[in-house]
Amino acid sequence: MTNTVESRVEALQQRFAQQVSARLSDGAADLPYDISERLRAARAQAVAKRKVTVLRTASSTSVQGGTATLSMGDEETGWLNRLASVLPLLALVAGLLVIQFVQDDARVKELAEVDAALLTDDLPTAAYTDPGFVEFLKAGFESSQKQ
Repeated sequence: MTNTVESRVEALQQRFAQQVSARLSDGAADLPYDISERLRAARAQAVAKRKVTVLRTASSTSVQGGTATLSMGDEETGWLNRLASVLPLLALVAGLLVIQFVQDDARVKELAEVDAALLTDDLPTAAYTDPGFVEFLKAGFESSQKQ
């Protein structure tokens, strides 16, 4: 809703500016040379100021490759701002390292349990060469833990 109100206000301002410009242009032909030159210089100054204002506004946001970034204006980014922008990346990397460590630890414990079951059980030699033997040990160990 605010977007439509803003666009209506902008359209009204634009229409008013066009009407004023047309009125000024109509009367400019009848003016003496020195006054028309002063008006031309004033218009040039007004246009230059308008361009500076537009450039300042445009520098606060930038769009590149489908992503928009916001800047803090004309201020230089200090070391504190740079540190604050790097912290989420550091937190992400730390989280990924913790996940990797936990998964590796769980895998090592699982393999150690299988090895312990192999070494403590009396089995025939042919059982060690069976491809499904490790799965059998895992299933047997898991069912014994549940009971």
